[in-house]
Amino acid sequence: MWARLADWFGLQPAPYPGEGIALERQLADAGPIWAEIARRYRLAETDLSVITSAWHTDADLGRPIEVVTDMSKSRKLGFLDYQATDDSFFDLFSRLREARIIP
Repeated sequence: MWARLADWFGLQPAPYPGEGIALERQLADAGPIWAEIARRYRLAETDLSVITSAWHTDADLGRPIEVVTDMSKSRKLGFLDYQATDDSFFDLFSRLREARIIP
């Protein structure tokens, strides 16, 4: 999945270092870098803290256990639409790009 997401942006994914590194730690000094990116690409927001929530992403993606979910109950209640996970990300990235949130 990470390789497909990186490819959408024209990037190479970083190799997995063997254990997770908290996004909050990775973004600790990224504010000025984002501000420059935002200026360069004329994005809507130059303040990284306004458009990110690293602690929330860490809580969602940094679980030390595997999470297994079941959509059966939702489907029984009529939630039948489906979109592949990577397509969901690509659609979101497209909307964020159109709104000038990301380059």
